[in-house]
Amino acid sequence: MPIILCCLISVRPAWGSDIVLRIGTYNINATVANTPDSRKRGLMHQTQLCGNCGMLFVFPQAGKHNFWMKDTLLPLSIAFIAADGSILNIDEMQANTSDTHSAQGNALYALEMNKGWFNQHAIKPKYRVEGLQQAPQGF
Repeated sequence: MPIILCCLISVRPAWGSDIVLRIGTYNINATVANTPDSRKRGLMHQTQLCGNCGMLFVFPQAGKHNFWMKDTLLPLSIAFIAADGSILNIDEMQANTSDTHSAQGNALYALEMNKGWFNQHAIKPKYRVEGLQQAPQGF
């Protein structure tokens, strides 16, 4: 039994912890990517994402960060978020492309969700994301 447990632990994803965020009345279960390796890996090679699940990218400092979808199998939507929690811009991203998607302001965070999630929930720029204080600092 200890061998099996050891093996199960070793295949656990190396992302950060999960936190619950809130936008309006919607709760989001977000896995945190706050290190260079976890941000680089992101949702690459994932084949599914639950309906209200996403990945929160936390950067060491706010800036005009860029994303692309290399080796990402799922089409996603991304919200770039300022340090105060306000959404700067939202973009739709096609799976497995090298198109660049950029923050239109100084973003400290980015939140990836299933493609169309923000539009389906009528979430737009200037809305606030709550719960970001739970996220570990970016490195």
